[in-house]
Amino acid sequence: MGRRAAALAAAAGATAVAAAACSPSLEPGANEGDVFHLALNQTETHPSYIALDRWGEHLAEQTGGRWTIDIYPNETLGAQAEALQLVSDGSVELAIVSGPQLENLNRDFIALNLPTTFDDIDHQMRVVHDMAVVGELYSSLEETNNITVLGGFTQGERSVYTAFGPVSSPADLAGQKLRVQESELNIAMAQALGASATPMAYGELYTGLQAGVVDAAENNEVSYASQRHFEVAPHWSYTRHQVGLDYLVVNSDVLASMTEADRAVFAEGWELARATHVELWRAATEEAVITAEEGGATFHEVDASVFREALEPLAERFLTTETQWEIYDGARAASTEPSG
Repeated sequence: MGRRAAALAAAAGATAVAAAACSPSLEPGANEGDVFHLALNQTETHPSYIALDRWGEHLAEQTGGRWTIDIYPNETLGAQAEALQLVSDGSVELAIVSGPQLENLNRDFIALNLPTTFDDIDHQMRVVHDMAVVGELYSSLEETNNITVLGGFTQGERSVYTAFGPVSSPADLAGQKLRVQESELNIAMAQALGASATPMAYGELYTGLQAGVVDAAENNEVSYASQRHFEVAPHWSYTRHQVGLDYLVVNSDVLASMTEADRAVFAEGWELARATHVELWRAATEEAVITAEEGGATFHEVDASVFREALEPLAERFLTTETQWEIYDGARAASTEPSG
């Protein structure tokens, strides 16, 4: 009773990873062991990889090795859009994908992608694991795409960095070309921040800043330091205009096939992983700031509320259904709740 015969697709001509020839049944609640293949676009040193690896260790230990997680980092199984499709068709069981990827499948995910949805990382983590707010959204892809969303990892607070000097208000970005990810929302965000939106592939950003094709970019400190963008854009301004989000997605059939006891262990391990990730992310952020400062970067504290006010109108523009507003309002309501 083979679960799948197809090999896992690999990016850029890499050797395909063969799936097990005789895999357990996908009968709901009957699968007592298998391998989860997890697609990730980060390196082995990234907080996401480390947290997920610890989850795999927990799962293997608690199930006596019946269930394991094999992580494929560095986009080995393809870019996020490809990985998402592989999860949908069952060639890959798990993947980490960014918010816009799910927005492409269900527009309601835009409620969690807006720059004004989350105040900070703690607020974000409360919301994205509160099933009262996100439960129906997370199960919305099960019938159409065979995908269940389990929760999220933070991408940290995003701020603006420039080649020309600090940015204390949107007026300072007037006429400046700001690199953004290619989406209607991100382009609108750049314009609201006062800049001229310039979509550009992330891998091209260093040379783009160096050559003056763009004057500024926005991201988290970890990416800023790891890509050494401080060498060509040494001014970091803490605009804190958005808290980025990655999602963990799983093939719905595989998840449903687990026994009740194993699924509880699986969920417990994921809870540990997401808590670990936040700790690792904070530590990595502190290290990134030190690295960038040693490389010549200057970090400027600015009034972030000025930028948030400029971004507020985006909700009215991009939230177009009652469901989207319910998710957004539920997320905003959680901003007043205590951490913990």
